[in-house]
Amino acid sequence: MFTGIIENLAKIILIKNNKKNLDITLSSSLTSEFKIDQSISHNGICLTIVDINENQYTVSAIEETINKTTISNWKDGDVINLERAMKIGGRLDGHMIQGHIDQIGQCINVEDKQGSWEYTFVYEKSKNITVEKGSIAINGVSLTVIDSSPNQFKVAIIPYTYKHTNFNKLRKNDYVNLEFDILGKYLSKMISKYI
Repeated sequence: MFTGIIENLAKIILIKNNKKNLDITLSSSLTSEFKIDQSISHNGICLTIVDINENQYTVSAIEETINKTTISNWKDGDVINLERAMKIGGRLDGHMIQGHIDQIGQCINVEDKQGSWEYTFVYEKSKNITVEKGSIAINGVSLTVIDSSPNQFKVAIIPYTYKHTNFNKLRKNDYVNLEFDILGKYLSKMISKYI
């Protein structure tokens, strides 16, 4: 379980095919604090560390993860948002995130608001919903929806988030990992039985 408050960034060093899986080697200033078998959110995707070698570590992505996330678009040199699992008893500064991506979204607009940035995203029609002032995780970042319509929503990014996540590298037409608010997912599932 994660909160969507990004701790650090990692740089992809190498991506290798391993049968139908991908082994992804990254470097981060947090690597010395990691341990094998630890689950860490990478752009919102919960991945397990399978190897550590000095300042680099490796995670594996199975076919299911590759098919439902943006991992197949990742390449050497990309910068990835990192968050370790939340600690019980700590403050929940973002919102509850599982690290299980619901679907891929696409950025269709970035607007510089002279002190903040507004990003607009679209996603394929599904049972997933957003609501104004509700939560959404984009590439693992906990954000508040400022405008919501069917299969489209907008978020505002403050300077701190822009500087300390990979939002500063996100451009129009880029794809992102979306994890919708868990309460909204449960509500949508319950309501769909009666519609």
